[in-house]
Amino acid sequence: MLAKIKNGISSWFQARFFIEKLNNPLGFVICLLVGLAMAFIISKLGLTLGAIAFVALVGIPCVFIAMFNPHLGLGIMLCIGFVVHLLSKYTTAPVGTSMDGLMMVMLFGMLVMQSRNKRVGYARSPISVWVMIWVIYNLIQGLNPWAQSIMAWVYTVRTMALLIMVYFIACFAFDSLEKIKSMIWFIVALLMVSCFYGLKQEYIGFSATEEAWIYADELRVQLLFQWTRMRIFSLTNDPTTFGIMMAFGGVQCFAMAMGERPIWQKVLLFLCCGLMFLAMAYTGTRTAYALVPVGMLMFAGLMLSRNIVIGAIGSLLVGIAFVSMSTSNPIIFRIQSAFSVSKDESMQVRYENQKIIQPFIHEHPIGAGMGSTGVWGKRFTPDSWLADFPHDSGFVRIAVEQGWIGLILYMIMLFVVLRTATYYYVRVRDPIIKNLYLSLYLPLIMLVTASYPQEIIVHLPISLIFYIYLAAIVKLKDFDPNFQDEPKLIN
Repeated sequence: MLAKIKNGISSWFQARFFIEKLNNPLGFVICLLVGLAMAFIISKLGLTLGAIAFVALVGIPCVFIAMFNPHLGLGIMLCIGFVVHLLSKYTTAPVGTSMDGLMMVMLFGMLVMQSRNKRVGYARSPISVWVMIWVIYNLIQGLNPWAQSIMAWVYTVRTMALLIMVYFIACFAFDSLEKIKSMIWFIVALLMVSCFYGLKQEYIGFSATEEAWIYADELRVQLLFQWTRMRIFSLTNDPTTFGIMMAFGGVQCFAMAMGERPIWQKVLLFLCCGLMFLAMAYTGTRTAYALVPVGMLMFAGLMLSRNIVIGAIGSLLVGIAFVSMSTSNPIIFRIQSAFSVSKDESMQVRYENQKIIQPFIHEHPIGAGMGSTGVWGKRFTPDSWLADFPHDSGFVRIAVEQGWIGLILYMIMLFVVLRTATYYYVRVRDPIIKNLYLSLYLPLIMLVTASYPQEIIVHLPISLIFYIYLAAIVKLKDFDPNFQDEPKLIN
């Protein structure tokens, strides 16, 4: 009798936790109790100890849930990735390191579940092969004889190679079309949260902590205060990252709105697109301004619709007129300057720097070592001339730190990504999946384009979005029953 009761209770809890995922009255009660407990602890112990208690009550259970629910774990990682820079202005807690720990826990859980489910078909994708080649090359860079600091490699390999393992976690997590769609919508929602926070900075102002952070560094003030106004940066640490996020997010929402979906979703997506472009304008990021026409032209070219092509040509003519008109508005003038490359002094400086570094790149086929430039170069090898070299580009940084061999490998990987995305987009027949491919391809091509003038793909939260979108590209076609050009990868 007791055994039956225990089995019944066990089955009931398994159904509530693992099947319904607490989307039930029990979940509501648990959330209510946790909220009341947190309120009581903070009232008695204060905010600091309350934060520690929050980690214990919520953080630890989330880690264990994420271990065996990779889809939920990816959502948690995205949330951390979006707020990590904001939290760094308020606390010295190692939030970024906690995200690395969460990823390792999720990898362990994935390997355990992988041994049972045997879902390894995605490993045969060309994207997976080149991702692994890139990871292995980055690990080998730890033995680079020209590298002056092993610690610089340790700090750099986290963002350049280890974080890309999120791609494999996402491939394993995306075992249904609904999970991919929900993840895309979740990313759009997080982009909108960042958008609203950026607009809050523009119309209401920065918080006292943000102002203290801005004026703590003279170079930071010079970067943010330009053309008689302060540039907004939202949840990130710089307006460039935020501006590019809003650029590809707006184009993605536009592409999604052009697909077959309910009217209310189309209206919502067009509204999100407009708000993201508005926030982008206030960032003063010229790279972001230039990316929007790149994304829109790619959209028109991939759709191959006469009406869309005519609309694109009309928009192009309007854009040319907009860029050509005279204005005293600093925001409009900043946008116009993005399309006057020959008159852009900063671009000319970048061209000169690239000419200066070319002989060094030719002489060092595997580079000077990861972390030899930028922040980690100044921290670990401050006496090296590379520590002060302004690479100003993701591609230039790879060429300097990992050599022309590393740059070739990286460019091949990006080419395989874009070629695979194009291949699947053309061959899928389901209109919903085709639209999803389009809405994923455009941000990828925009980020690859942005990597020439900026170092952008390795920055949070863009890196997480990029790797998750790679996984979605690999898995989406498996849910189209009419896609028969190659064997399905789902087992």
